[in-house]
Formats: sequence, C-alpha cells, structure tokens
Amino acid sequence: MKRSDRPLGRWLVSPWRRNVVAALAGALPMFAFPAPSWWWFAYVALVPWILLARAAPTGRRAAYDGWLGGLGFMLAVHHWLLPSLHVFTVLIAALLGALWAPWGWLVRRFLAGVPSPGRIGPALIVLPSGWLAVELVRSWQGLGGPWGLLGSSQWQVEPALRLASVGGVWLLSFLLVAVNVAVAVLVAVRESRVPAVAGLVATAAVTSAAWVWSPRPDVDGRIRIAVVQPGVVDGSASGERRFEREEVLTRQLAGRGADLVVWGESSVGFDLAGRPDLANRVAALSREVGADILVNVDARRSDRPGIYKSSVLVGPQGPTGDRYDKMRLVPFGEYVPARSLLGWATSVGKAAGEDRMRGTEQVVMDVGHGLRIGPMVCFESAFPDMSRHLAEDGAEVLLAQSSTSSFQHSWAPEQHASLAALRAAETGRPMVHATLTGVSAVYGPSGERIGSWLGTDASEAMVYEVPLATGVTPYVRFGDWPVHGALLVLAALCLTEGARALRVRRSVPEPPGPPARTVRESPARPGR
Repeated sequence: MKRSDRPLGRWLVSPWRRNVVAALAGALPMFAFPAPSWWWFAYVALVPWILLARAAPTGRRAAYDGWLGGLGFMLAVHHWLLPSLHVFTVLIAALLGALWAPWGWLVRRFLAGVPSPGRIGPALIVLPSGWLAVELVRSWQGLGGPWGLLGSSQWQVEPALRLASVGGVWLLSFLLVAVNVAVAVLVAVRESRVPAVAGLVATAAVTSAAWVWSPRPDVDGRIRIAVVQPGVVDGSASGERRFEREEVLTRQLAGRGADLVVWGESSVGFDLAGRPDLANRVAALSREVGADILVNVDARRSDRPGIYKSSVLVGPQGPTGDRYDKMRLVPFGEYVPARSLLGWATSVGKAAGEDRMRGTEQVVMDVGHGLRIGPMVCFESAFPDMSRHLAEDGAEVLLAQSSTSSFQHSWAPEQHASLAALRAAETGRPMVHATLTGVSAVYGPSGERIGSWLGTDASEAMVYEVPLATGVTPYVRFGDWPVHGALLVLAALCLTEGARALRVRRSVPEPPGPPARTVRESPARPGR
C-alpha cells in the first residue's frame, strides 16, 4: 500500500490539516512540565512530531513540520503570557518556532523511508544535537530565555538530577530526544529495531554510570532560612499594604531560630536610600528576628537614573551595602526589545511602559553566621550559567526572589518553582525560591525537595532547615560541555554533507556538446 493510500496519509494531504497536526504534535511535551508534571511523558512526547516529519513528502515540507511544531511547542510552554501579550504571544511563538525548521529537515534526512542502521546510529546523535542547538539559540535572553527546556521536565526524577550534576539540563534534553528518536524508530521501522534498542540501552548505561560514578555533594552543616510570602495584595496602595503584611509575617519569625530571612521579588516598592523610614523598619525587624533580611527593591534609584530591581541585604543596623542589580530582564515584561519598532506591544498587552535598567555583575553576599549567598531575581533562575558562576564564586546557598502575581492562575508558578531543583542539582548547592505570591520552594544540594511548597494561595512565613554542602560538581567544573559537543556534531555533519555534495557534483559527467560542424572547402574557381 502506498503512503498516500493510507487513511492517515490521505487525511494529511490537505496542507491546512497537516499544519494543525504539526502544531498539536509540537505542543504535546508541555504536559511533561508542571502543573501536570507528567515527567514520564517526556520520553515519548516527541514521537508524533518525529513520525510526521519523517513521513513528509519533501524536505521543504519536513521543514514546515518542524517550524509549525516549534510554534506549537513555544505557544504551549508560554501560554500563560496570552492574557498579558495577547496576539503578540502567537507572533513570538511563530518567530521562535522557525528555529525548529532545520530540525524537521534533519528528521526526514535521517529517518525517511526505511532507514538503514547506518542512518539510525547517526540519527541518535545528530537529532538530539540539533535539538540542543535550537535550545541554545532560544535560550538567549533577547529571545525570551531558557524557559521550557525539555530537560527541565525531569526536575523531580532522582536519576535525572544526578545527570544534571554531570552535564546540566542540556544533558537531560539530549538524552530525552535520543530516547524519543529510538522509540519513533521502534514504532515505524521494524527493519531498524536493533540500533534503536541499542540506543535505548546506551542511554540506560549512561544514566547508570552517572548514578554510580558522579560525585555526590558532601553535606557539611545546616542553616535555617525563612521565606516570607505575603500573597496577593490588591488596591491602589498595594505597595504600602504589602510592606505592612511582610512586617507582620516577619515578626512571627521571632524566636524561631532563623539565620536568614528572604522576601520575594518587588517586596519593597521604594528605594531604601530615599526612604530611610522604610530602611529603619526593616532593620528593626532584623533585630527582632535576630537575622539579616534579604529584600528586593523595585524602584527608581535615588543615586542614578532609571528603575532597578535589586536584591538588598538589610542587617540590624540597616542596609549592609550588599546589593545585586538584576542583569537579565524579562523581554516585554521589564523592557521592550527594539522599542522604536516594537513599542506598539504596550498598546495590545501589559508590556513594560518603561525599560528597567540592568546590573553589570553577579554578587556573592556575606551574611551572618559566615554564610555566603548568591542572589538571583525572577527568571534568572532559569539560566544555568548564572547559578553555575555563583557556585564558582563561592556561594553556599543560591537564592531566587520571584513574583508571579500576574500569572497566579496558570501553570507558570509551579513550573518556575521547579527550576530551582535543577539549579541545585547542577551546582551541588541548596537553592531557595522565594516568591511574592507563590509558589515558594526550597531544595537541597542534590535537588531534593526540602519541606513543602507555599502555594499561590498562601500568605505566611515558613522556616526551612537547609543542608549546606561542599565539593564541585562536574557541571560546575566543565560547564556546558553537552552543548559544545552538539555543536561539534553539527559542524561535522555540515562538513560531511558539503563534501558529499561536492563529490556528487564532480562525479556527474558533463553532458556531451553539440556535434562539431564540418566546414567544407569550396573548390577554387579557375581564374579568368
């Protein structure tokens, strides 16, 4: 039976139907992330997308399948932005989805028809490498940052967290795509099941080796960290009312032995240098609780122009001078890229009316009890390199101050809180994710959950006993080596394909030219 004679093949003859199927297939991996958190689904979620692209009649159609699948994926993992950016969310998803067009072409290149074992083996390396290249490009801050990396769906799987300590979230993404490719081959190509099974066995062997041989963090002491989550505060004077609520909750920590108190993002809406009364109130809380307080200021600076989001440490005598200004801002949420061209986005959604200013360097702060902390703000916790650099600089605890007040009733709060587990496992350092409105969470140095989450409906202060650890994970030591390896694989593929095309061009004989015309000499005329 020909492919076009099959019922599904006939149904997909219509370009519009195929476009819809591609977008839906690309959106499937979303269910592996919180809130559904079907982590096991990530091992097969790409299979329908792969099967569709491999069956494309042409390479161009496979590229379209890759693009539309990428659109579906990006729209699904960013669906919570729709109430804020409206139609602009779809436009961004379409632009970023185009990054998967070459990946769709590669799927057909290696898996179309009845691929031989000589194509299946390379496919198990090339296709995950291509996926990693896409994740690397879209992880650039200007394109939205690394939200929804496939590997981050495994935040609660202990073997996966062990792998994250070796190669970061990138290694998890690579192996997940490899498993999906192998499963797709098992489903569609009976003749090539042996190399597919070999790929699955190799993945299991890598996971087992990481479990046995990768170094584990050495727990060395404990620290008590309190998280203050005021919850949603409505009203025109919400800044003042939120501050008062945070004061009430912080006073409840007196006598509970907290060594550090952490408030969420934008917990203080006024510059403390310009409002010494507020600085004195926080200092009084510090004296009452017996611990330094890390607040987050979202305000116009009094000593320089512009609005900054800053983590500020306040001790019993007032601000200690330790300050970290947020470096990586949320596109459209905190600044509008190319505002002269895209400023119209502010009229169709809740894009930033004024760009926030950026910090210039990461900061490790010294707090009481000899503790060194590395603060990050909001979606900076999604960037693996930021937490890795803080660990390299000597941070013993990673802290992320966040706020999801605009997305309380979406899947975003749970997904954001889950990222801290990956950052903790990658660095071998515990991480505290403290939010203004939820979800707040704390993880140990192996990525294990400490205590319970504070949900989006919570308004309370909770103390967590956090284990400290020493040692250096392979990921901190060697960095993003899976990404570098993937780029080398793709470079080798380009060289191989280029050499093959050149060889084919040279081996094709030149077409014979037209037959030479015979010039007959005219007989000489006899002279007169």
